[in-house]
Amino acid sequence: MQQTLKLGFGLMRLPRLADDTIDVEQVKVMVDRFIEAGGTYFDTAFMYPGSEEAMKKALVERYPRDSYTVATKLMCSPDIDSEEKAKQEVLTSLERSGAGYFDYYLLHAIQRSNVHKYEEYHLWDYVKELKEKGIIRHYGFSFHADPVLLEELLQKHPDVEFVQLQMNYADWENPGVNSRLNYEICRKYNKPVVVMEPVKGGILADPIPAAKAIFDRENNGMSYASWALRFIAEKEGLLAVLSGMSSIAQMEDNLSFMKDFKPLTEHEEEVIKEVQAAYDANKAIPCTACHYCTKGCPMNIPIPEIFTVENRKEGSPEFRTKREYVIVTQDRGKASDCIQCGQCESVCPQHLPIIELLQQCRALEG
Repeated sequence: MQQTLKLGFGLMRLPRLADDTIDVEQVKVMVDRFIEAGGTYFDTAFMYPGSEEAMKKALVERYPRDSYTVATKLMCSPDIDSEEKAKQEVLTSLERSGAGYFDYYLLHAIQRSNVHKYEEYHLWDYVKELKEKGIIRHYGFSFHADPVLLEELLQKHPDVEFVQLQMNYADWENPGVNSRLNYEICRKYNKPVVVMEPVKGGILADPIPAAKAIFDRENNGMSYASWALRFIAEKEGLLAVLSGMSSIAQMEDNLSFMKDFKPLTEHEEEVIKEVQAAYDANKAIPCTACHYCTKGCPMNIPIPEIFTVENRKEGSPEFRTKREYVIVTQDRGKASDCIQCGQCESVCPQHLPIIELLQQCRALEG
C-alpha cells in the first residue's frame, strides 16, 4: 500500500469561485502538478460538499484509473439515522466520483459519541462485504478520540488495514488529540497510518507569534507549513500525509519540499522542540499538570486536561476546541460538574483558583 510520494492530496478545502462553487479549472492544474511530481493518493469524502464531483472532472475523467488511488469515507453524521442511509453513502460516492471502485475506504470520524452507530448499523461487516465484491480494495477508519478507544477498536477489528489520525507537532502531546499516543498504538498493532491535519487545518501555516519568531530566526526561506509537514512525514509507518491544499501556490509550496523529501536535521528537530515548548508555555492558566487535584476529585473531573484545552484555543477554530474538550471529558466529569468542594485547591502546588477557572472553562461546553 506504499505510495510513490508521501504527500497525499486532501480534497476537503479545494479552491472556490465567487459563487462558492469549486474552481475545477484550478483543481485540474493542481492535479496535474501533483501527478507530475509522483503523487498518487487522493482523499475525499461523501460529506465534503462538491469534492467527489470535482475529483471526477479534474482527475477521474482525465487520467487512467490505474495511475492513482482514491480514498473516500462513510460517516455516521447526526442526520444518518438508519443502516440503510449509512450504507447508501458508498453508492452515492461511486456515482458522484465515477471512480468505479475505491482503493481506500474509511469509516469516518469515529469518536466516543458515534462509535456505537458503526456497530449498530453493521458497518464493520459492510466494508468487508464491499471488499469481497471489489468495490473497495482496502478499508480502515479515521479517528478523533482517546488512545483507550483506539486500542479497543484495533483489538476488536484486527483486520482493519490502516488508520487515519490527526497528527501534528502542536498536538503531539495535546490530551485533546493525543497525536503521539494514538500513533504509537497504531505502530504497536502494525497498522499503516494516514496523517490528517498535519498543518492543523491551516493553523500551523500561520502559527502563534512565539512560534513564528522561532522559525523566522532560522531565516531559511521555508514556509511555516513546511516545518509542520516535514515533522510528520519523517515518521515511520505512514501510508500518506494529507494536505488540504486550496490553491496552486499551496500545491507548489508543498511539492517544493515533499517531492524530494529530506527528514529534519538534528538542528531542525531542536527547532521544533522549541516551538512545541512555545505552545506549551502559551498558558492563560499556569497549570503544570501534576494531577494532585484529580486524585481526590469526587466528580472525576480531568482538571489539567480541561485547562490544556483552554490554553490551546488561541488561533484555533471553535469547533476544534470543543471537539478536544469532548475528548478529554468523555466518560469523566465536565467543568460544569464541579461541586466546589475545594479539595483540588487545597492540594494545588501552584495555588490556582481552580473552582473559578473551571467556571471559566464551562464556555467550552457550548
